[in-house]
Amino acid sequence: MSSCDLCVVRNRAICAALDSKELLALNAIGRTRSLQAGESLIWEGEDSVLVANVIDGVLKLSTNTEDGREQIVGVVYPSDFIGRPFGGTSGHGVIALTDAKVCVFSRGDFDAFARDHPALEHKLLERTLGELDRTRRWMLLLGRKSAGEKLASFLLELVERLSGAGCRPDTADPSRRIITLPFSRQQIADVLGLTIETVSRQFTRLKNEGVIDLPSRREVTILDHERLVAEAG
Repeated sequence: MSSCDLCVVRNRAICAALDSKELLALNAIGRTRSLQAGESLIWEGEDSVLVANVIDGVLKLSTNTEDGREQIVGVVYPSDFIGRPFGGTSGHGVIALTDAKVCVFSRGDFDAFARDHPALEHKLLERTLGELDRTRRWMLLLGRKSAGEKLASFLLELVERLSGAGCRPDTADPSRRIITLPFSRQQIADVLGLTIETVSRQFTRLKNEGVIDLPSRREVTILDHERLVAEAG
């Protein structure tokens, strides 16, 4: 495993709470792992045996209904923490949406380390509460917002959460942002609880109204951020 000091999400991940000596100890129990798009890291319903920090890429949290349908219940981005420390089973699967790199720890080793380092436990609690707030906002999005509001809210979240090549300034106008979507239209529909036809119609409407541009099927340029915020309700 490469040094934690060289990690690109070092200052944003939960290990930001640790000093250099503590990072060396954490480094000794972790390892980096590369995932290909579609590869599973954690399986739903199995014992929680590992936890991880996302270094690069985007992963989905999903669960299956009794009739075999998949429901995406969350998305994790670089610097996010995944897994269930301190016991229990995994309530959802974790699958790479894009090629990804994660820093993986045995749950038992991580639990022991966290108990000995209160600053890390505190940071983990902060992340958990932040995730709870995002979950509550997501419940509002899925339960009360219109199709247009859902898609606009989703695009704003991508602007906030993605970095680097995932969300970059437009060279022609740095005030505009270009999002490289880690999702297919069908996956966006699954996340938002919409049909793919509805998602496509809303993309087309936002483009026709000058809020966004669609230079390719996997890219979205935010032309008018304020109008997108208004559209999100």
